[in-house]
Amino acid sequence: MKILYTLFIIAVCTGVFYSCSKDVNGRTDEIAALDPIKTDSNGGTWKTILLKRPDTFAVAAPAAITTPGYIGELNEIKGLQRNMTDDQKEMVKYWRAGSVLRWNEIMRELVAKYNLPPYQNDDGTYPIPSAANPFAYPLFPFANPPYAARAYAYIAAAQYDALVAAWHYKKQYKRAAPYANDSSINPLVPRSNLPSYPSEDAVLAGVTAEMMKLFFPTEIGYIEQKAQEAQFSRLLAGANVRSDLNAGEALGRAVAIVFIARGRGDNAGKSVGTPIDWAKFETDCAARGETPWISLESPKRPPMLCFFGNVKSFLFDSATALSLRPAAPPSTGSQKFKDETAEIKNMSENPTRDQIKLVHFWGDGAGSYTPPGHWNAIACEDFIEKRYSELRWARNLALLNSSMMDAAIVCWASKYQNFTPRPSQVDPTIKTVTGVPNFPAYISGHSTFSGAAATILGYIVPEKAILYNGYAADASISRMYGGIHYRSDCEKGLETGKKIGGYAVSRAMTDGAD
Repeated sequence: MKILYTLFIIAVCTGVFYSCSKDVNGRTDEIAALDPIKTDSNGGTWKTILLKRPDTFAVAAPAAITTPGYIGELNEIKGLQRNMTDDQKEMVKYWRAGSVLRWNEIMRELVAKYNLPPYQNDDGTYPIPSAANPFAYPLFPFANPPYAARAYAYIAAAQYDALVAAWHYKKQYKRAAPYANDSSINPLVPRSNLPSYPSEDAVLAGVTAEMMKLFFPTEIGYIEQKAQEAQFSRLLAGANVRSDLNAGEALGRAVAIVFIARGRGDNAGKSVGTPIDWAKFETDCAARGETPWISLESPKRPPMLCFFGNVKSFLFDSATALSLRPAAPPSTGSQKFKDETAEIKNMSENPTRDQIKLVHFWGDGAGSYTPPGHWNAIACEDFIEKRYSELRWARNLALLNSSMMDAAIVCWASKYQNFTPRPSQVDPTIKTVTGVPNFPAYISGHSTFSGAAATILGYIVPEKAILYNGYAADASISRMYGGIHYRSDCEKGLETGKKIGGYAVSRAMTDGAD
């Protein structure tokens, strides 16, 4: 039955609810090799996120290029290039588009794969994925939007800090790329004057592999395979010798330890709650004279991550997170609440083709890479055109994903503080166009994620700020068109998200990258 349920979810995601069928890899076909407009040579001085200093972890000086050992490494590349297979050429082509981009795509792929709610037990209860036993059913994790937002943020932030450290040592050691030291080596990537030691691609492979194994422990073999492919492609391309790669991988894995330690203590492991906690939210809400939210699934599913609002944020402290929660929504007994419910009922009875299209485009439900992943896909497509260095790619995605993780924290705190019912719970005649999420309504997660994402992306790519804000407005109102949110949920969600995005902008203005 559990297997049949999983197959059913996959079928739905490729059928009627076509919002699930987005290409989880984003724009991967025929991407040109990454050829940065500038190398950001001062990147070793940029402000890090968790590392206290870019030289926190020592990287030994490389051997001189005149030593027999280095000459042997050059010969290794020449031998590999002489016997390169078609599959190896495709490997080089894939990874030369940019390692930050490719790892982001792989991350979205894993989120989509694991974004499946568990099927109920025979007694009507629901099993909960366990990090301590990840291979037991249901597989760990359930990559729902808050979980995914946190995973995207930690991985992007760790990549950024690791590359700042790499840039520091590149400038210190100044070892040129193999093709610059031996003219008989054919570079299969654009030539660059960026020093090759330690390899930025190996740094990314090391740090990302360690971080991804934390979030997707059942995928360790696949993740390590990708890490080795990424590094081997650099040998084949003549971009790095083996010692460049070894130094980079070791640095990346060392930096990951710092972020893993933070992740293990950021309260995310306590976010599920217990049946006693779930019941208390309902009774406390009723005691305030409000109609409490209830799960509309059958059998009723426990609320999703009811304590995610207590997770430690990246951009601000806990007191600021508390201050960012919006004021309470309209009382469920008020005329305003009745009016907003009637508005959603009218929308559900008279949808236009364009409204339905918008609902599905922004659906990001089960089997998708979630709303944060959707914004990652948007950002990556635009960043490709900007031809950023790997370091700037990482910095920009760290800002984007930190803002969306923190948006999830504030949003989920508001949801469970208020415990507002969904429109179709209040009025069962409301027919939804999309699935009803299994958590309270106020404030809208899509709106909060999108407000934060649009704000920081508008700063990073200012010529598209109006476009991003338009996307955010579309994502927000799509939840009203779908029949699952009130106007207050969406308006306050956008407003809150934009405030959170502002903290990412403040950091960007002071991190030394501009």
